[in-house]
Amino acid sequence: MDNRETNSNARLIWPIALIVIGMFGFGFALVPLYNVFCEITGLNGKVKTESAAETEYKVDESREVTLELVTALNQNMPLGFRAEANKIKVHPGKYYTVKFFGENLTGEKMVGRAVPSIAPGWATQYLKKTECFCFSEQTFEPHERREMPVRFVIDPALPENAVEMTLSYTFFDITGHPANSKKN
Repeated sequence: MDNRETNSNARLIWPIALIVIGMFGFGFALVPLYNVFCEITGLNGKVKTESAAETEYKVDESREVTLELVTALNQNMPLGFRAEANKIKVHPGKYYTVKFFGENLTGEKMVGRAVPSIAPGWATQYLKKTECFCFSEQTFEPHERREMPVRFVIDPALPENAVEMTLSYTFFDITGHPANSKKN
């Protein structure tokens, strides 16, 4: 190999190494950037997990929005989890309470956390929850069954063309999570 080829290869290695390091750093920064982007834009239906104050709205009886209720479990979590209804019709401005049901299907104590999501994502700002089991961890004793209410209102400022929304919850098993071991 002649000297020109060696110098050419050496000059090429440094830019490639810097690109690889930059890509690696970007990969680490992607999740926090994505979360900030979703919070700002309301995309992906990311929902704040804190209660809203119960405010009085003027109920719009002339409008009806269909709210689909979806439940899911993550990684084969041994929990029975369902909503009392798959779909409900609601009037913007009126408060509703829907029940979700959880049942520990094991003989062991289990701790779970429900993560909410709303579709379409832009509608997230219009669904206000005053009470939700998703605001905190849920501890289930062996074979315990529990009713978990969600109290909410859809803000009447919801655009007129919005006639359907989906509220979904995915339950995650956090029983062995280090932060949780201090509480049990």
